[in-house]
Amino acid sequence: MSARSAQLPRLLSRAAKLATPATARLVAIRASARQMSTARVSLRSNVLRTTPFVRARQYSSKSYPDHQLVGMPALSPTMTQGNVGQWQKQVGDRIEPGDVLVEIETDKAQMDFEYQEEGYLAKILAPTGTKDLGIDQPVAIIVENEADVAAFADYSPGAKTEAAPAQETVAKEETKEAAAPAKAAPSQTVESGDRIFASPLAKMLAKEKNIDLAQVKGTGPRGRIVKADIEGFVAPVAEKAAPAPAAKAAKPAPKAAPAAPSVSAGFTDIPLTNMRKVIATRLTEAKSTIPHYYLTQNITMDNVNKLRKSLNSAANGSYKLSVNDFVIKAAASALRDVPDVNSSWQGEFVRQHHHADIAVAASTPAGLITPIVRTCDAKGLKAISSEVRDLVTRARANKLKPEEFQGGSFTVSNLGMFGISSFSAIINPPHAAILSVGTTESRLVLDEASEKGFKAVENMSVQLSADHRVVDGATGALFLKAFKGYLENPLTMLL
Repeated sequence: MSARSAQLPRLLSRAAKLATPATARLVAIRASARQMSTARVSLRSNVLRTTPFVRARQYSSKSYPDHQLVGMPALSPTMTQGNVGQWQKQVGDRIEPGDVLVEIETDKAQMDFEYQEEGYLAKILAPTGTKDLGIDQPVAIIVENEADVAAFADYSPGAKTEAAPAQETVAKEETKEAAAPAKAAPSQTVESGDRIFASPLAKMLAKEKNIDLAQVKGTGPRGRIVKADIEGFVAPVAEKAAPAPAAKAAKPAPKAAPAAPSVSAGFTDIPLTNMRKVIATRLTEAKSTIPHYYLTQNITMDNVNKLRKSLNSAANGSYKLSVNDFVIKAAASALRDVPDVNSSWQGEFVRQHHHADIAVAASTPAGLITPIVRTCDAKGLKAISSEVRDLVTRARANKLKPEEFQGGSFTVSNLGMFGISSFSAIINPPHAAILSVGTTESRLVLDEASEKGFKAVENMSVQLSADHRVVDGATGALFLKAFKGYLENPLTMLL
C-alpha cells in the first residue's frame, strides 16, 4: 500500500497535464461561439455564395436540426440562372462525395450537378421543372444524420430562405424587440412622411413575398416592421389580393370579353429556354457589333465524292465518312495555310490560334449549339468523323461538358442536308469567321475535251462570313482559294 501511495501524486500530475490541452480547446470553442453570436446582418450577402454551390450552415432552431442549404450551382462561366431537371436522389437517400444530385439545365446544355460531401437528402426545395432559378438560390437541404430527415418534412423555404448564424441571431433579436414594446405601445403606422421603418430582414422577406410594406403595421419599437409582422401578414394578403383585381376588372367590362378570343387567336406563346435566351443575346450582339462581309465560292465535288465512296467501301462498316467530314478537314488545312483567318478579336489585340479548333453547328431540340472538334489540323478524316458523331449525339441529349462547346477558333455551319443552296451565317464570337456550306448540285460546265462541249459536275456553294476587324477581304479570298484546292484535290489533305 505504501508503494501505491507514493505513486499517487505522480499519476495525478500526469492527469493534470493531459487535461490542459483539452481545457484550452474548450475555451477556444466557447470564444468562437461568442464571436459567431455577435455576427451582424452585414455578413448576409457573403454567407450564401460558395463555389460551385451554396453550402450554408443552418444551426438547429425550434424545429430544425443542423443542416445545409444547397444552392443553384454556376456550372458555366456565362450562367446566371438555371432550370432544374431530373433529381437523381430522393428524400432520405444517402449522398456520397461525387454523387449526382440533380440534372441542371444551363444556358448551353443539361449537366449533372455532383455534390462533394456526405449526408442525407432531407428536402427538395426546387422540384423537377423549376425554371429560371438564380445562382445560389436554394434547391435542397442536406443533413448529416439520417434521423434528422423527418424534421424537414414540412419545411417551408418561404419562411426561412437564408441560412446563416448571423441571421438566426438577428431573427431572435427582432423577435425580442417585437415582444417587448407590444405591451407598452399599440400597433401604429410605420410611416414618417414618406419613410417606412422596417428591419433589413423584414424588407427582404417582404420583397420575396411581394408584400407592400406600406400596408403592414409594425409591432416593433416606434412602429418598426419586424420579421413577425411580415410572416403574420402573408395570410391576409393572399385573401385580399384576389378580390382587388376583380374589383378593378369589373369597371372595364368590355376588356374582359376579348380575353377569350385571344386563346384561339391562332398563335401560341412559347416560353424561352435559357439556351434560346443566350442564342438571342449573342447573335444580336454579333450581328450589331461585328462588321460582317461575305465571300462566295463554287467548288467541284466530283473527286471528293469518288474518294469518299472508295474509303467507305474499304471500311467494312468500321466507319462512314460524310461530306461534312471532308469539309472540316479541308477547312482545318486551309486555316493552317492562312493563319490570319484562324484568329479571334479580343478588344485590345487579335489572338492567332496555333491549332484549328473547329466548332460544328448542330441543331438540337433546345436550340443551336456548337460542339468543338479540337486540333482538326492534326487529325485524320476517320478521327474527325468519329468525334463529330459523338459530340453531336451528346449535344442533342444535353450531355456536353462546358469545355466541349466553349472556345474554338473557327465555325462550320452546314445546311446542305436540307437542300439549301447557299446562306449567310452570323459569326460566332469571338471567332473571326464562319463557313456556310450548301448542298451539292449537278451543273453543266464547258468541257472542250467532251464531244458535246460540256459535261455535268457536282457543284457545292460555300460562303465565308468574316469579321473585317480581323480578316481583310484579300485574306478571306486566300482562305477560300486554299479551301477549294483541298476539296477539288482531296488527296492533298493527306500530305
